[in-house]
Amino acid sequence: GGTANLTCRVDQNDNTSLQWSNPAQQTLYFDDKKALRDNRIELVRASWHELSISVSDVSLSDEGQYTCSLFTMPVKTSKAFLTVLGVPEKPQITGFTSPVMEGERMQLTCKTSGSKPAADIRWFKNDKEVKDVKYLKEEDAVRKTFTVSSTLDFLADRSDDGAVVSCRVDHESLNSTPQIAMQVLEIHYTPLVKIISSNSWPEEGQSIILTCESKGKPVPEPVLWTKDGGELPDPERMVVNGRVLSISFLNKTDNGTYRCEAKNPIGRNSTEYVLIVHDVFNTLLPTTVIPSPTTATVTTNVALKASTTTSAAATSIRDPNALAGQTGPDHALIGGIVAVVVFVTLCSIILLGRYLARHKGTYLTNEAKGAEDAPDADTAIINAEGSQVNAEEKKEYFI
Repeated sequence: GGTANLTCRVDQNDNTSLQWSNPAQQTLYFDDKKALRDNRIELVRASWHELSISVSDVSLSDEGQYTCSLFTMPVKTSKAFLTVLGVPEKPQITGFTSPVMEGERMQLTCKTSGSKPAADIRWFKNDKEVKDVKYLKEEDAVRKTFTVSSTLDFLADRSDDGAVVSCRVDHESLNSTPQIAMQVLEIHYTPLVKIISSNSWPEEGQSIILTCESKGKPVPEPVLWTKDGGELPDPERMVVNGRVLSISFLNKTDNGTYRCEAKNPIGRNSTEYVLIVHDVFNTLLPTTVIPSPTTATVTTNVALKASTTTSAAATSIRDPNALAGQTGPDHALIGGIVAVVVFVTLCSIILLGRYLARHKGTYLTNEAKGAEDAPDADTAIINAEGSQVNAEEKKEYFI
């Protein structure tokens, strides 16, 4: 289909004729005279030093060795080989049926003929090249061209729905402008269902909106809402509008599993949402507590009268409005005071006991003095009574 230009130049020529002949040794031009009746062949330039011709709309039959002759003695010749490229035909994609169910195997074949040398076929899906394909090349012996085919084999997936599959033919005759055939895929699949909640932490008294998103091909029918496997128990508060479920004035009875189901002619699918209604969360303002003073009173009374009386009291007064978590320091202080009171009381009892024991022994000893040397009881009594003169030895202590 293109144009071939053939030029023959001579540096030194003494008025000798130039001639172009084709691969069949047919003379095309002899100097400026046309020898072959072919409208595709035209004279470009003729002189003693140059003979140029052009062949338009070349075909594969024009391919071969062309000869330029200079008629001297002997004849001088120069040869040029003309290579004609076979332009591939526009590719076609076969094997596609519409629609295709998800999971079915698809085999698409791209085929082109008339290329020389053999063309290259590449597959693309949404402009991304697919490498795992089969390639077949067949030679046409008569026309010296090639028929090339390539097969794309894959399983239909919902992600392929609407994808553009293209077959691109690359060849040096196309001048970097490949030939492309395209096919848009149509995949049918069961619905894909998802529930979206408007409230991530629903509380009593609030409202919530559950949206059921369903995507499928063909388009799914209106969705069906259920709660815990049955119908919605409170239609007045639970309102369904298309794919949206609205629940107002939430309470604990609304807790449960809500199911959204969508279906189309291919099949059905569903998903669930577990609703948990929380108690109303009350935010308490921070309270500043001023600790009240703590007092302790220790009283000890001692009387010497063959008996001992000891009393101790510790009184702790704290603010009744103080929080329970802030009484830790008061308990520690009270415990320390009680420990001191107990320790003082024990020491007082020990000292008092030793004091009484010592003085009682002295009293008994002085009382019996003078009676231990008497010969009889009467004399001992008399001596004892006589010893009362020394009254300072007999004392009683009252506490």
